Amino acid sequence: MSDFHELIKSFPKTREYIRDFFVYGFKSRNEFREKSPRTYDNERRRLESWFGSYVQRDYASNGSNISLAIDSNLLDTNPLFRVWKTKSFTDNDIVLHFLILDLLRDGRALTAEAITSSLLDQYETLFDIQTVRRKCNAYEKEGLLRKEKHGKAVTYSLDNTLALWLGSHEPVLDALDFYQIAGQLGIIANELSEQLDHRNRTFRVKHSFFVHTLEDEILLALLHAMRQKSEVQLKVKSSKSKTTNTAFCVPLQIFVSTRSGRRFLCGYLERNRRFTCFRLDTVKQVFLTKVAETYDDLQEKLSRNRRYVWGVSFQNSGRHHLDTLIMTLQITEPAENYIIGRLKREGRGGTVTKTAPGIYTYEISVFDCNEMLPWLRTFIGRIISLECSDPFVTRRFYQDLQVMYRQYQIGEQPTDA
Repeated sequence: MSDFHELIKSFPKTREYIRDFFVYGFKSRNEFREKSPRTYDNERRRLESWFGSYVQRDYASNGSNISLAIDSNLLDTNPLFRVWKTKSFTDNDIVLHFLILDLLRDGRALTAEAITSSLLDQYETLFDIQTVRRKCNAYEKEGLLRKEKHGKAVTYSLDNTLALWLGSHEPVLDALDFYQIAGQLGIIANELSEQLDHRNRTFRVKHSFFVHTLEDEILLALLHAMRQKSEVQLKVKSSKSKTTNTAFCVPLQIFVSTRSGRRFLCGYLERNRRFTCFRLDTVKQVFLTKVAETYDDLQEKLSRNRRYVWGVSFQNSGRHHLDTLIMTLQITEPAENYIIGRLKREGRGGTVTKTAPGIYTYEISVFDCNEMLPWLRTFIGRIISLECSDPFVTRRFYQDLQVMYRQYQIGEQPTDA
């Protein structure tokens, strides 16, 4: 029987469990069916060791349910950052980490062979040259070492860029405090703050979406691909069917919901010749493939198309390229003038026209009117008529109304004329 270890080797697996505990919660041991009960127990113990004070346990007939209760309004940083700081390592990893950095602290630039010899001479530790070279290359990618080529020789030296910046850190402490709880990749500011032995005592965010830091590794890879103007291969796991598929696309932009904080990759599918969006929490791996020759042209095309996107969907269920929706409302003036203000403020470019005393018409053309339904429902009670070029949208709207009428046992049930 293997012992439990707090450190992790497979971050994607741990990420899935933490997302389940944080977002869904209230699930018993038997309801985690994708992995074995032993895996569940290990991940639960990790979670309790990382977030002890935030773990909430409820008891039900089918056993105890574990969830995470985190109120962003009361916290000075994101507790989920702890997940990024618990990667497993070998004995050689930890020994080489300290010895290589100590050996290069004087600013010298040494080859892998020279570093290997110095480790034996100065610290009496014997390592294979290839092991040392792999570790140095890994640290060069992490930004700890600088790699330079002199003829056939490749040298490594300590990268002091960050150290020089930390020497004059006072003016940016507030920026670090704010960024770690409000920005993407906030773990960076959190790490810098800890290096400076500083704690955020200035900012709190009332509505902060802490759980999305679990996708930051995927986000960083996508941003790197965008900077390189490269196509990518994505491993995407469906949130509904739980099946994993492969998608090839040109990553163009990251969309972030102001309501839920959920993040989406907007990319262009060459095979289907259209834009589409992937939820970042469904993307498991990102592989850069080749440079996209038409990257700038696709960016311009996306900029033109974005004004017709209500949410993140670029397609609809009908044959039309764009759907047109017309909503007619009865608004009592002047008492309900705030409704007119809402239409103009939240209507995302739609036109608002007064057609009669107390009667207003809202009209818009977008790729997918189905995304508008949650917003349209907020005007129920004032809607006189709703028309859409996609019949599915109007049919679903009136069917939802009929379900509501039956649920609340209301006699009159409106139907789609």
